Amino acid sequence: MLSVKNISFGYTEKTILHQLSFTVKTGQNVAVIGESGCGKSTLLKVIYGMYDLDAGEITYKGQPVTGPKHNLVPGMPYMKYLAQDFDLMPYTTAAENVGSFLSNFYPDEKKRRTAELLQIVEMEDFADVKVKFLSGGQQQRIALAKVLALEPQVLLLDEPFSHIDNFRKNALRRNLFAYLKQKGVTCIIATHDSTDALSFADETIVIKKGTLVDKAPSKEIYYKAKDKYTASLFGEVNEIKLELLTLTNNSEETILLYPHQLIIADNGPLKVIVKQCYFKGSRYLIKAALGRQALFFEHYKEIPTETEVSLTVDRNAFGV
Repeated sequence: MLSVKNISFGYTEKTILHQLSFTVKTGQNVAVIGESGCGKSTLLKVIYGMYDLDAGEITYKGQPVTGPKHNLVPGMPYMKYLAQDFDLMPYTTAAENVGSFLSNFYPDEKKRRTAELLQIVEMEDFADVKVKFLSGGQQQRIALAKVLALEPQVLLLDEPFSHIDNFRKNALRRNLFAYLKQKGVTCIIATHDSTDALSFADETIVIKKGTLVDKAPSKEIYYKAKDKYTASLFGEVNEIKLELLTLTNNSEETILLYPHQLIIADNGPLKVIVKQCYFKGSRYLIKAALGRQALFFEHYKEIPTETEVSLTVDRNAFGV
């Protein structure tokens, strides 16, 4: 188990991470989400041992994770960290990059393992192409294969799919996280993409300004968001006074609702005016005005602007 206990850290006198504490079970996939600059990347770096903590401690299986003061080469040997800059050798081939961590004493095993990893990231056709000639997305896939080469016990991924096209990204995510589960690799992924958290992470950690807001199973984080900040990390969200839904007389109580949780209904309690429609493929995202408040809901077809519609809460759209 990976244990983070009351850690604080800053590159200068300004503290970036403030007394964070959590644990990650062996073999879990945990997503770390939050706004840009909240400390996601910094958290991965200190877990890896790239920096010395200002306070607190990190342990893995009861043994301390130490920083540069204790290690000539920063980083724990049983961990691998994939940064956003990929750290590839541009003048060598894709296969040579992937196999750079593998022993030359067993050439047949090295060749087999390299081919296996290239297949996982769907780059086997580019094995003999020099990295400098690959696109950004292709380089990112090679970097992923490289950090998997020695089957680390803990894998730390910083925005690992940010340069990859959607049609490749979906298959790659399925292949990668299935492989990690099969091998029992503990994975922590810092991401802006809610799909990484909702579809593939066992648990999600929410960070705001270097502090831990929440840590729970991903589905629970989504449906029981503690605040609007957390809910907004998954897309548009509405904060609606409960009195408008005739659920309370307290004017201060509010509820957070995602667009799919609101539906058109005759005599619904929310009377809104449609302002804009955005085609999303399987449905439309509708922006409407509830008095002076912007409100978003989903509908299966486009609605003319300035149309008044009545909305209510879809009781079937709550997962927990």
